[in-house]
Amino acid sequence: MENIKILLDESDIPRQWYNLAADLPTPLLPPLGPDGKPVSPDMLAPVFPMNLIEQEVSPERWIDIPDGILNILYRWRPAPLRRAVYLEKHLDTPARIYYKDESQSPPGSHKPNTAVAQAWYNKEFGINKLTTETGAGQWGSALAFACKLLELECKVFMVRISFDQKPFRKIMMQVWGANCIASPSNETNAGRKVLEEMPDTPGSLGIAISEAIEEAVTDSTGKTRYSLGSVLNHVLLHQTIIGLEAKKQLEKIGEKPDIVIGCAGGGSNFAGLSFPFVADKINGAEITIIPVEPTACPTMTRAPFAYDFGDTACTTPLLAMHTLGHAFIPPPIHAGGLRYHGMAPLVCQAIVEGLLEPRAYHQLESYKAAITWARSEGFITAPETSQAIAAVIEEAKKAKEEGKEKVILFNYSGHGLMDLTGYDAYLSGNLTDYELPEEEMQKYLQDLEKLPKAEMRKSGKW
Repeated sequence: MENIKILLDESDIPRQWYNLAADLPTPLLPPLGPDGKPVSPDMLAPVFPMNLIEQEVSPERWIDIPDGILNILYRWRPAPLRRAVYLEKHLDTPARIYYKDESQSPPGSHKPNTAVAQAWYNKEFGINKLTTETGAGQWGSALAFACKLLELECKVFMVRISFDQKPFRKIMMQVWGANCIASPSNETNAGRKVLEEMPDTPGSLGIAISEAIEEAVTDSTGKTRYSLGSVLNHVLLHQTIIGLEAKKQLEKIGEKPDIVIGCAGGGSNFAGLSFPFVADKINGAEITIIPVEPTACPTMTRAPFAYDFGDTACTTPLLAMHTLGHAFIPPPIHAGGLRYHGMAPLVCQAIVEGLLEPRAYHQLESYKAAITWARSEGFITAPETSQAIAAVIEEAKKAKEEGKEKVILFNYSGHGLMDLTGYDAYLSGNLTDYELPEEEMQKYLQDLEKLPKAEMRKSGKW
């Protein structure tokens, strides 16, 4: 068989990141402060270093990747592009399925692409310590890894349900020298307040973000900053190295994707693969681009486009995004990295424009897809990535029904070797599907009525 694995030389690694904000037909609505006025860059300075704030607000299409970052990324990049020939054979589909293998990084996911960049920029700015949140633990592991390489202290607030479900992620962080604690915790005002009101809460990314930000901004030395693993523009920017590499690899074998797929919790791995192809679609290419989420946390498929806080304690700027409400406490499904109440504003505006076609899958269907993948391709995938694989299988079956030779590209965003408790629950019949009830969603959305309204602006081209 040809082209089972398509590799790039180190000399082919992209030397610039791609910024979709430069090409969106309708610009993003600005982040707002508590007074309802646009946030200025200096207002973000207690949370992020100015060199990352400049990237967050940059209108430039291409942003250079410093050599200091590339020298670390070379440890595992360029990452392979693989063809899922064994899945194709199992499904008897005419579709050709390719996947960008981001499980090759030391922490086992796509997350170090931005963790290394953020740690490097903070180090350059004179920062000594980073705080962050993590859901399933992949982001916390990645930042712990990056901070150790760059000699920064790292503190991770891990959503309690994942802290309990995924103990090996916590150990990974500790191996790389990070301090990982369950959130909500008694170490911050935000955590103590939640525990007083809901002592048995499974936690949420919104709560963990509140704790991590509070820890950063209350440090009297001024040498601590907060680091975010998804959602914001600069995070998605750093991840576009995935899609830029994938484009080079497909061009190497004369292929162009008809369908691009990625799971989406906050948006980083999906955006990392898809944004370079979204640019092609803006310029006329016929591509179907599908972000996938769980039915238990239907941010893109059911939630309104509105201004909302990125965290539960309402300490972040207001972002225009699809949101389930900042107080939303997601059910404890095993795809912990997809349990966020909001979605990256860049992803949301691309949805509003009609450039993306979001889709939601049940937990059991996703695990069934993961088992099919493991028993054909051989790899055990992260529960989050299984959502993308469910969409891939659906599209491959559709290609068979239509008798069309489609090219499907998806992001294999991480391995599942630290997530075997979820597989055990599925194989033992102890997992159930959960679709967020409408009345439950509306309860959390009530908080949005007090906030500024987000005008849904679009060009109407798609």
